[in-house]
Amino acid sequence: MDENFSSDMWWGTLGTIRPFPNFHPDRDAADIQAALERKDAAALVRILTNRSNAQRRAVAQSFQDETKQDLSGALKKVLSGELEELLLQLLMLPEQLEAQRLKAAMAGLGTDEETLLEILCSRSRKTLQEVAAVYRQMYNKDLEKELKAETSGDFARLVVALLNKAVTAGSVRRDVQALAASLSGKKAEAGPWINILTSRDSDHLDKVLMELELETGQTVGQLVEKRFSGDFRLGLRVLVQCIQNPEVYLAQRLLTMKTSLVQGIMVSHSEEDLLRIRAAFLRLSGSSLYSTLQKHFKGEQLLALQAVCRSED
Repeated sequence: MDENFSSDMWWGTLGTIRPFPNFHPDRDAADIQAALERKDAAALVRILTNRSNAQRRAVAQSFQDETKQDLSGALKKVLSGELEELLLQLLMLPEQLEAQRLKAAMAGLGTDEETLLEILCSRSRKTLQEVAAVYRQMYNKDLEKELKAETSGDFARLVVALLNKAVTAGSVRRDVQALAASLSGKKAEAGPWINILTSRDSDHLDKVLMELELETGQTVGQLVEKRFSGDFRLGLRVLVQCIQNPEVYLAQRLLTMKTSLVQGIMVSHSEEDLLRIRAAFLRLSGSSLYSTLQKHFKGEQLLALQAVCRSED
């Protein structure tokens, strides 16, 4: 893996995890080695959740230089289950984690369409290009081909368009007219929805969706529910939510308290916008994410998730 693949990370000021100020990777590597020998999961959690992603990778490199062992492999020998999965996710680059989540969503019988949509709708074109490149490195497979094999019809066209988002200029008025016209026939047309919603910037789309609501007297959500069906309807529903308010959509996903979702979303957004998602979670549920985690998780897994969450709201 190229260490400099994403040197700028997905770092935003709205992340919950910041670089540890007094950072010594060799000291951390020695402390981790001692914790592994003692099978001290709490110490491993304390170190790995209090370092930024770039710092964790520096620690993993120091650990390898010192012990000639891969840190992920060493953790697997001592940990198990969901805690092991969480700490291994913390050692990945964010784009590796999203690639792994996409792969898991397509594994086995049946596809987890909503996880595919969550990542494809909430991530930028640049990020998805990085995820696709990492996917090829990790699995020796082409992400677009894999997505096509898992989907069909209008839904497949939507998913591929989301992966290859390209921002082109458009007229708000013309876009509103095209979307309204697509709903006027007996059967709603998917084409304009795919073309417009995957090829404009979010400010433009906000205006288009607001004007469409004024023109039709219905929310975009209502229009989508009434006029489309199946996976394509789900796809449009998620895409519209991610255009209008991505952190509210992600907070709704967290409300399920399903382990794979909670860990995947919290870790992949921890250095980017988890503070925003936390605020949306509080507005939606009336409880903080920090205290809700306490009701659903325990032990070292709870410690780790609360450390990623960072604090009470």
